[in-house]
Amino acid sequence: MNHLLKEIRHNPLLWLLAFVPAVFAAQRLKPEAHTLLFVLSVLAIVPLAGLLSHATESVAAKTGDAVGGLLNATLGNLTELVIALAALRAGQYALVKASIAGAIVTNTLFMLGASFLLGGLKHHVQEYNRVSARFQAALLFLATVALLIPSAVARGDSAAVAETTQKLSVGLAVLLLVTYGLGMLLSLQTHRELFASAEAGETGEAPWPIGLALATLAGVTVLVALVSEVFVESVQKAAEAFGMTPAFVGFIVVALVGGAAEMASAFSGARKNRLDLSVGIALGSASQIALFVAPVLVLLSYVIGPTPMDLQFWPGAVVMILIATLTTALVTNTGRSVWFVGVLLLMVYAIFALTLYLLPPRSP
Repeated sequence: MNHLLKEIRHNPLLWLLAFVPAVFAAQRLKPEAHTLLFVLSVLAIVPLAGLLSHATESVAAKTGDAVGGLLNATLGNLTELVIALAALRAGQYALVKASIAGAIVTNTLFMLGASFLLGGLKHHVQEYNRVSARFQAALLFLATVALLIPSAVARGDSAAVAETTQKLSVGLAVLLLVTYGLGMLLSLQTHRELFASAEAGETGEAPWPIGLALATLAGVTVLVALVSEVFVESVQKAAEAFGMTPAFVGFIVVALVGGAAEMASAFSGARKNRLDLSVGIALGSASQIALFVAPVLVLLSYVIGPTPMDLQFWPGAVVMILIATLTTALVTNTGRSVWFVGVLLLMVYAIFALTLYLLPPRSP
């Protein structure tokens, strides 16, 4: 505990943790002040992300960057899962699908691109495990195919087509979960030597004890999830006040705030020349959302949703996911990176964001 208190005292960013209780107090006292709750929730998530970043680096120092990146991606995606479950219970399937697609695109383009840029500005050339990156890109491509098929099939309005799309979505969800499980078996058990880090990088400060690091990861993840629920409840009304479209909010804003914890760890790892950790977090999180979170939400919709949810996304979302996946596969082909590679990924993301801001798509 002394390590944690010392980190809070010496890191001004963590002083913003005072906004965490402020969010819950404001929610209880002024639940109708949506713009205030939106600003407070964003300010609260930022220090929580920094705390989660330090804890994750301590775990990665004990387990290796591959497992550390996987652990961070898993805990970080709990936030997206909690947000999606809240929307699922309310029957807001358009928001659920937008957050899923937005999280995949944000992780593969923005998080990975910013990691390449920040790391490249400090280090001339960085190297990472090409096998691991290509493996995650292949998983993402498979998930994109699974998302494309229901949209291609559901072109009629008849009840038979709707029923077929629903059954197809359930079958695809099961196949994606099986693929995710087999991928975990490959990377963590049968061929784990292929996914070892390319470089050790800088170690930086002494890591926390593993018990404190794991406890911090668990506790902070819960807090991030709770604050994120407040954020989701207020973001739509606040978006109107700031002039943002619903499509931009679901695809861009929710994805950026929901992934803040993972981004802090990825950016920190890149600056310390631990690019395997950054790539593992960015691509690992994207593949988890596509192969695990999305299928689980489809299956859970039969239990907690007002009606079953399918995997039919609006065509623009599928196209963006496909472009993001192909771009990622292209830039990770060599296993080496410079700062301009990050610029390329960020420019693709900026094109998507500008398009959604100006031309919001129709809901399916």
